[in-house]
Amino acid sequence: MFTSLAGKTVIVTGASKGIGRGMARRFGEAGLNVLVVSRNLEEAEKVAAEIGANASAFAADVSVPGDCSAMAACAVERYGSIDVLCANAGIFPAAKLGAMTAADFDHVIGTNLKGTFLSVSAVLPEMKARKKGRIVLTSSITGPITGYPGWSHYGASKAGQLGFMRTAAIELAPWNITVNAVMPGNIHTEGMDGMGPDYIASMEASIPMKRLGSVADIANTALFFASEEAAYITGQTMVIDGGQVLPESLMALQEMDVA
Repeated sequence: MFTSLAGKTVIVTGASKGIGRGMARRFGEAGLNVLVVSRNLEEAEKVAAEIGANASAFAADVSVPGDCSAMAACAVERYGSIDVLCANAGIFPAAKLGAMTAADFDHVIGTNLKGTFLSVSAVLPEMKARKKGRIVLTSSITGPITGYPGWSHYGASKAGQLGFMRTAAIELAPWNITVNAVMPGNIHTEGMDGMGPDYIASMEASIPMKRLGSVADIANTALFFASEEAAYITGQTMVIDGGQVLPESLMALQEMDVA
């Protein structure tokens, strides 16, 4: 049995949809106070309502330093502490090299990588004062392990998060603050339903487990990193991809023994 996290406080950025929404809901189920953060307050409020009385919404753009500071102050004001940060906010607009502009690149890096830095920086005063904290970053297999056309800026931001994580984990260890990252593969979020069954089937075909992951798969890992049982784990990553990065070629998948 995991030590209860009930009564602790988590901030989840990018929590209005997808993986962030799944994280916020899972932490709420575990009894934590949840600050649901999104650029869109109305969408954040809907997720907070799904969670219940122990959740509330806050509007912030993680690429803006003042927004991140206000986010942290709000969590302390409403709940008295910041025990966990899930730095999940991220964007992934596609643009191939040659067409990608400097503004395109800066926008993705500013949200995904700089936003991680700003979110972490904002919660540090409270975590350091309490000499304890858990930080969970949402990275990806794209960038650190794999690549995909149109996502060079996204891949750079996600690989950059891991470089940030490793040094942050060393610097923050004296305060008993851990920093770890989840690395999702292809996850079935609400936005994927509009892609159609053929598109989803083609994605599933590249995964040894022959299915997409769920937001719960990622949220449960984040919850573990936030737990007391993970207190001696820092600067580490967890790939959650159904084995997607394992095959060396399509032939490896075709040779799978399904008998």
